[in-house]
Amino acid sequence: MPKHYRENAPITAAQFMDELMRLKRGSVSRRHFLGVTGLGLASAVLAGQTGLLSSPAFAEDLGKQMSIATWPNYHDPATFEAFTAKTGVAVEVNVFGSNEEMLAKLQAGGTGWDLFVPTNYTISTYVKLGLIDPLDMSKLTNYSPATETARFTAEGTISGTTYAVPKNWGTTGIALNSKKIKTPVASWKDFFEVAQNEADTRTIVHDYQLTTIGSALVSLGYSFNSVKPDELAKAEALLVKVKPHLYAINSDYQPAMRAGDAWMTMCWTNDGAQLNRDVPEIKFVLGKDGGEIWSDFYAIPKSAANKPAGYALLNYLMDPANAVKEHIANGAPTTDSRVLSLLPKEITSNTIVYPPDGQLTPLEFGAAVTLTDPARAEVMARFKSA
Repeated sequence: MPKHYRENAPITAAQFMDELMRLKRGSVSRRHFLGVTGLGLASAVLAGQTGLLSSPAFAEDLGKQMSIATWPNYHDPATFEAFTAKTGVAVEVNVFGSNEEMLAKLQAGGTGWDLFVPTNYTISTYVKLGLIDPLDMSKLTNYSPATETARFTAEGTISGTTYAVPKNWGTTGIALNSKKIKTPVASWKDFFEVAQNEADTRTIVHDYQLTTIGSALVSLGYSFNSVKPDELAKAEALLVKVKPHLYAINSDYQPAMRAGDAWMTMCWTNDGAQLNRDVPEIKFVLGKDGGEIWSDFYAIPKSAANKPAGYALLNYLMDPANAVKEHIANGAPTTDSRVLSLLPKEITSNTIVYPPDGQLTPLEFGAAVTLTDPARAEVMARFKSA
């Protein structure tokens, strides 16, 4: 039988949570909830716990469901389960393989997303197109700009306004099964050569123009971000030549690598860490000839239907106590020194996750122009249809 508490009488944190859950289920009115808790008392009881319920986002009705758009293998499901247990809000997870796909969905409208995970180079385009809101930082009490690494976070703020806050950073490298591939692979030039020989029909490239075209460009000695017609033409010729030797064009490559159906793939840091942890013969290599370094952010679409829940989940994810669990499960490096201090040594000393600075030197952040450049989109389309 539900417990009932007298209005204006002191209640414990446990009683407050009981009343909050009743409110979320719709079994009591907002007036009743405010009457038996009191906003001042609620803040006092919960201050210093996780920081979640002290957020102004929780002064609003969060509804019963929200949606996040993100990347494959990118979150610990337990994170969303814990958020639901605290708030009563179920989290629907939508997975995408490229920023181009995310952009197209947002431009088409009606995504239903309340939070999403764009990559650094896309944020200026989302702002220019009016697709994301400036963030109300008063609702993100768990976010600490002072503890963030500026190298990976600056692109979330445009002209002094913050539109996105960082999730993590990483690199795009090469994962390979060392029991199957004996040829040394130390560069993107090696990757494309081995794909046509020892890893014939066992290689995966991303279904994502930025990394697939970018890595082909790097293998030819060009910039990862090039939009020069002659350089793109040479990258296209290489990709079309390699295509008959590929196992797949797919950004969700972990299943094939784990099963042994694929032996080599373009690979993001977090996937490389997960694969190596579970299948030690799968190694992760950064191209000595260059490639990508990236940072991913959280942003709220202008079209979000449930912005209060979007803010509540975002604030929850910014809590270092929650973020550290995400990083342990996910494998991507953190941008937040508070989280870094909580991570176990076996993660912070893992050179897949935190490579030496010298290995990062030749890498490039994605450039904004690559997201909307029609020539790169056309190269990718011709490659996939070849």
